[in-house]
Amino acid sequence: MATEIKVPTLGESVTEATIGQWFKATGDAVQADEPLVELETDKVTIEVPAPVSGTLGDIVAAEGETVEVGALLAMLLEGEGAAAAAPAPKKETAPAPAPVAAPAAPTSMPPAPSAAKMMAEKKVDPASVAGSGVRGQVLKGDVINAIAAGATAPVGAQPAPVANRPASAPDDAAREERVRMTKLRQTIARRLKDAQSTAAMLTTFNDVDMSAVMDMRKQYKDLFEKKHGVRLGFMGFFAKAICKALEEIPAVNAEIDGTDIIYKHFVHLGVAVGSPRGLVVPVVRDADKMSLAEIEKAIAEFGRRARDGQLTIEEMQGGTFTVSNGGVYGSMMSTPILNAPQSGILGMHRIEDRPVVRNGQIVIRPMMYLALSYDHRIVDGKEAVTFLVRVKESLEDPQRLVMDI
Repeated sequence: MATEIKVPTLGESVTEATIGQWFKATGDAVQADEPLVELETDKVTIEVPAPVSGTLGDIVAAEGETVEVGALLAMLLEGEGAAAAAPAPKKETAPAPAPVAAPAAPTSMPPAPSAAKMMAEKKVDPASVAGSGVRGQVLKGDVINAIAAGATAPVGAQPAPVANRPASAPDDAAREERVRMTKLRQTIARRLKDAQSTAAMLTTFNDVDMSAVMDMRKQYKDLFEKKHGVRLGFMGFFAKAICKALEEIPAVNAEIDGTDIIYKHFVHLGVAVGSPRGLVVPVVRDADKMSLAEIEKAIAEFGRRARDGQLTIEEMQGGTFTVSNGGVYGSMMSTPILNAPQSGILGMHRIEDRPVVRNGQIVIRPMMYLALSYDHRIVDGKEAVTFLVRVKESLEDPQRLVMDI
């Protein structure tokens, strides 16, 4: 009995994905719930598991292909059947045209982009390159091997079109590697560029003395972790300070929709975290109603799941304001880009001992630069500066957060 492996529902507004990689090859034994293939969408990466145990039959969608929800990926033969003997499943598309004679037997997959580029640049005849990828796809390594064996293009052959960029020197081309951008990275690039093109983005700066927060954290971190089962970090204090400041300056928590301004009477706080596949922004919903411990737990869990690639699309939607901590990577100062359609994003940076003047005396204090990027179409300069000052005041006197003043 054969079971179809199809692209699952990917979430609201997501209709297609790209095949990231197959974990199994045709003929491999598969256990139920074992991951078969990785799908990349413009928001998350998901794994498609085997619904039953068996043997993987023909793979219909190769790595790099874009597939729609419900599309057939492969066939799974239940039991110990030989997958190689199974007939290749057919896609629900128009009948393929009759094959055209060629100098060599054509492969069923087009060459990888990096392979096609190198064959064009080196004038290598595609028919002279044997593919080692899935379903005979020609990879860049295959082209390098063919060049070493003396493969060339036929006389009069026209090079295939390549990316619109200056050609590298021949000696450099063989040492380059062209890698397809993941759907997530493409979306990050597009959204960041759109934010710069659409919003009237401006950044205002301030610095904050972290002494009080660091003293409070040092005093209570052991008791906090013992009671709540999570570390007491800095992000919780910042989240509480942001929520407090947004109460006073609601424009920073609003967004523009056409000619309307939508004011959000809640705070869904996006927390930018790094993952192996790029920056992702899970959302802590109703952060303004959460305790410090609840916020720390939510952020810690999001960080763990981001590293493991387990975040869902729903968990990264609906944010009203974003905070990004470049300080964990050593950043001293930056101008964060808005996470559209939001109107504000706060950038945190590294804490560094610096000389400051207090009561006429030069003293050393642990200081951090803060950067608020905001959409000047909706947030005035006075509102932006006031918001950042309120965050600074709450952090330099964290008892304000406890006493709600």
